[in-house]
Amino acid sequence: MTSTAILSGIMLVVFFTVMIFVGYGARKEATDVNGFVLGGRSVGPWLTAFAFGTSYFSAVIFVGYAGQFGWNFGMSATWAGLGNAFIGSLLAWNILGRRTRVMTQHLDAKTMPDFFGKRFESTPLKVAASVIVFIFLIPYTASLYNGLSSLFGMAFDIPYWVIIIVMAVLTGVYVIVGGYMATAINDFIQGVIMLFGIAAVIYSVIQDNGGLVESMKGLSQISGDAGWNGAYSSFFGPDPLALLFVVILTSLGTWGLPQMVGKFYAIKSEHDIHKGTVISTIFAIVVAGGCYFLGGFGRLYADKIAVNPETGKPLFDTIVPTMLSTLPSAIIAIVIVLVLSASMSTLSSLVLTSSSTFTLDVINPLSKKEITEKKQVSIMRIFIVFFIAVSAIIAIVKDAYPTVTFIAQMMGVSWGALAGAFLAPFLYGLYWKGITKISTVVCFVWGCAIAIFQMIITLAQIDVTGWGPILSYIFKSSINSGVVAMVGGLIIVPVVSIFTKKQEKEELDGIFSCYSKHVDTTAGEYLE
Repeated sequence: MTSTAILSGIMLVVFFTVMIFVGYGARKEATDVNGFVLGGRSVGPWLTAFAFGTSYFSAVIFVGYAGQFGWNFGMSATWAGLGNAFIGSLLAWNILGRRTRVMTQHLDAKTMPDFFGKRFESTPLKVAASVIVFIFLIPYTASLYNGLSSLFGMAFDIPYWVIIIVMAVLTGVYVIVGGYMATAINDFIQGVIMLFGIAAVIYSVIQDNGGLVESMKGLSQISGDAGWNGAYSSFFGPDPLALLFVVILTSLGTWGLPQMVGKFYAIKSEHDIHKGTVISTIFAIVVAGGCYFLGGFGRLYADKIAVNPETGKPLFDTIVPTMLSTLPSAIIAIVIVLVLSASMSTLSSLVLTSSSTFTLDVINPLSKKEITEKKQVSIMRIFIVFFIAVSAIIAIVKDAYPTVTFIAQMMGVSWGALAGAFLAPFLYGLYWKGITKISTVVCFVWGCAIAIFQMIITLAQIDVTGWGPILSYIFKSSINSGVVAMVGGLIIVPVVSIFTKKQEKEELDGIFSCYSKHVDTTAGEYLE
């Protein structure tokens, strides 16, 4: 057994032991629905900020996106990380954080579909939103296992399916036992590992190439697909417009993702929101900025990266693992725990979101008998097992049959579908009394239709070059169509709302009364 395997094994055993211990310790907080789903709405700023960040940045970003966008854009891919920090974290917390916390508590909404149902007083709307979450979160969940195979292959000679099952079982144990609080505490621990891990990896990769100056010099001499030297070390890279679409999708998209927005439901106080905003932003700068910055050096390893024999293009999921393969055993061990932490934190957030949404927003409304709190928690635990099992099976099948591309392509549109459907109605629903139920329905249809249309184009390999300059650019990739779905929703919702029936004034006044409620506080918490 190699030194890398021994060191990695020791670190993983310690890591898994801590995860299970935290889950067991948090079991007292998970006895009712409010505690299991939201941690009793009493989670502090550090736990909430790290839960937000670790749910945001998974192994998909560290292995997949960092490799892909770093290869395509070079050092300018770092803009995607900075966009994630300042748009996806800082602005999200400032614009959504406080109003989400206040209104969801006022409406007693525990999930995003529950918010839509109570904000617009429509059970069918709640069920429809829950179905959208169910459909598009499963492939997202399955994708979290991507990249683990090649990374674990550096240290262990074990089948990939074993890695998937171990990760799935251990994540399931601590989420089922401890609910949201166990997830939040473990997210904090995993976030600390990610912070130190990404810093160590960046330093090691740069040193492996002779230092920062030499690394940048080497990158500046590569012409690659851009056709001119310096493209991959330039400020905006070889394709600024494509880079802008990446920044918008990966940054603004978080505003409409239920597993992200749900973190604001649980934060404890006004003061904690301000503190959490700062912590979350710094976390995103280091982790997201660091991931994309690291990926920018991918072309320095062009001669070692595996390529697709049919297209001749690099296999993006192998770029980052290839960059790390020459590093010391200790760094590889840290990376393995880092990527596992990123995957497990996002997996726990997604399965908790999926199970709670399906239980509270589909089963509850459709049940003829009233379901007790204890039984609701039991049902959620059953669905956590179900969602984890389904995602693990999909990941194993996808690995065993590489030609099965359906799930991989569906993952490419899931982010755009969820954000395209939910971002606009959720944002306007928090701030504007004029938004209507019909406009929300139209936005749901719009976001899902764009995503499904994109998936059909991709799977059928339809040539869109003859569709004209605008349509061909929009449907060239799921990134572009996802941005159109989100931005289009922000336009469609207010336009449709102007021409459709509004809610009753008394209903709206009751919903928005939470923002005008007078409370006593200290000058340290609030200034006149």
